[in-house]
Amino acid sequence: GESGTGKEIMAKMIHALSDRRDKLMISINCAAIPENLVESELFGYEEGAFTGAKKHGSIGKFALAHGSPIFLDEIGDMPFDMQVKLLRVLQTRRFQRLGDNAEREFAGKIIAATNRDLAGACREGVFRHDLYYRLCSDVIRTVPLRDLTGGEPGELEKFVDITAARLLGEEEAKRFVPEAMEWIVRNLGSAYPWP
Repeated sequence: GESGTGKEIMAKMIHALSDRRDKLMISINCAAIPENLVESELFGYEEGAFTGAKKHGSIGKFALAHGSPIFLDEIGDMPFDMQVKLLRVLQTRRFQRLGDNAEREFAGKIIAATNRDLAGACREGVFRHDLYYRLCSDVIRTVPLRDLTGGEPGELEKFVDITAARLLGEEEAKRFVPEAMEWIVRNLGSAYPWP
């Protein structure tokens, strides 16, 4: 889905409805990590693995997420060489910390999100086909508001109902919602671009 369409909210909802909801979901934005730090951030490192490594090393996000879900936001921005290592984790459910020969188990679930066209990125050679097919077992496309405000306001009505009830309380929301929907459809309907 596009930026701003609620991909992280969707990931949190999936987690909240899962059988692992009592565990902490570990989130990492793949686009926000400098390319040279992605591996150590995801898989951790041992003391002395590289210049500047912390004295006792670092556990890494995959070790933190063992038995829990890990949310990889903006997976389409992951460096190509790291895609190979992520694919290996998906295939073997095991990973290695930098500077360590021992393999560690990963028994968590992976939820990934992107605002990029991964199929197109595969055709351009910037995203691995094999990783794409591993990640795309269940796909949910988040839709921008501009696509929900066409002729019938069904999804928009649900959003306004839920938000009004949460902010105003049930009774006040019942009076507010019809007026709000009329205003939204009249002023912000399909004519508004919803950037």
